[in-house]
Amino acid sequence: MKILKFGGTSVGSVENLYKVKDILISDNDQKIVVCSAMSGVTDQLVNLVAYIKLKDAEGITRNLHRLENKHLEVVDTLVDDLMLKNSLKDGISSMITEMLELSNQEYTEVLNARVLTFGETLLTYIFSNFLSAIGVTNRLISAKDFMCVDNVDNPNIKKVSQKLNEVLESNETSNIYITQGFVCRDHLHQISTLKRGGSDYTATIIGAAINASEIQIWTDIDGLHNNDPRYVEGTNPIAHLTYNEAAELAYFGAKILHPQTVSPVVDKDIPVLLKNTFDPKAAGTVISNKTYRKGLKAISAKDGITAIKIKSNRMLMAHGYLRRIFEVFDNYHTSIDMITTSEIAISLTIDDITHIDEIVKEIEGYAEVTVEQNHSIICIVGESVINDKNSHKLFEILNYIPVRMISYGGSNNNISILVETKDKIPTLRFLNERLFLSHQEAVL
Repeated sequence: MKILKFGGTSVGSVENLYKVKDILISDNDQKIVVCSAMSGVTDQLVNLVAYIKLKDAEGITRNLHRLENKHLEVVDTLVDDLMLKNSLKDGISSMITEMLELSNQEYTEVLNARVLTFGETLLTYIFSNFLSAIGVTNRLISAKDFMCVDNVDNPNIKKVSQKLNEVLESNETSNIYITQGFVCRDHLHQISTLKRGGSDYTATIIGAAINASEIQIWTDIDGLHNNDPRYVEGTNPIAHLTYNEAAELAYFGAKILHPQTVSPVVDKDIPVLLKNTFDPKAAGTVISNKTYRKGLKAISAKDGITAIKIKSNRMLMAHGYLRRIFEVFDNYHTSIDMITTSEIAISLTIDDITHIDEIVKEIEGYAEVTVEQNHSIICIVGESVINDKNSHKLFEILNYIPVRMISYGGSNNNISILVETKDKIPTLRFLNERLFLSHQEAVL
């Protein structure tokens, strides 16, 4: 069985839903199809939650009206059969009514998750019925019945496997099963989410749970490129990546993949294919355990980074001092991305400033703390990257861009540099020219 995941753009219009249909019927392989919400819908639901927090009845009504109309318009264009069209519209209206009832309740994290996951529910409801109407046999299964992950960072694959097999056995056999991405249940069995972009993660969790032959992530770009095509011209798709390379790129900003995507399938050696919905014949990118070429592969950037410098003339080299610093961040559940040390100072970065004030206040009891926001981490990735004959060229950036930090050694696959976000695009373009454009063989 294969797992095929389609993102918001891929299912974002009637025209695109037909493209997805064509991909699904292009072979007879059995498959589970994981769908995101239509593009823009989750943002609308985030706004709805904001109105719920404010108890803004007018904003809630206006938002729900737009949401309902968006999906009713899709049904009007997508479905010809009048009876089915009316039935789908009734179903959509029923879901909108349910959201309205939720909107009148007090805000909680569970309510937040219940609201945010309606986008996937609406889309899969419409798409599954559309497929049935045109003769494509499928079964709609609810992710809420089997995506019991307990811990988002370390999902219980065995539990998901047991629940999913129970769901599949209770349904009539089909070549196509449609389900929702992003949606899950937590350790209390409450509806929760896999965070924004989590549909990729849904696909690999399901793939690991059923030992899929492969997992296909369908987006609007032909694979993972060697630099960000939104800012850099002349980028190229990468034919092959290892799991480690893909994980580094995803964590450090490659938007095509959710940061945790590959983790469920590494030990099972299930290949992950990144494909283009709008050019299905394009080769895309294959992510697996196989190493086809070492050296420089790609560059990605992660925004929203805060740099923290901790300076102490007396205590830095004292036994237990670094542990004391790390414990502060650990106590506030704040992860550190980069770290460098000197004789009298530690520089580190975080991407979550929720508890920055508490962290600074605690450390200031024994050290001087400087906080700098609006930074970006630029990540240069490739297996044994430092041994690449062109890798030294990246350090030429020091002649042109003020670099705040450089980090290498935690992984043989990654060299990271920290710059102010205003310098991110010039840095990406400079590195692309030095590392790739002048040496095209590096991306073949």
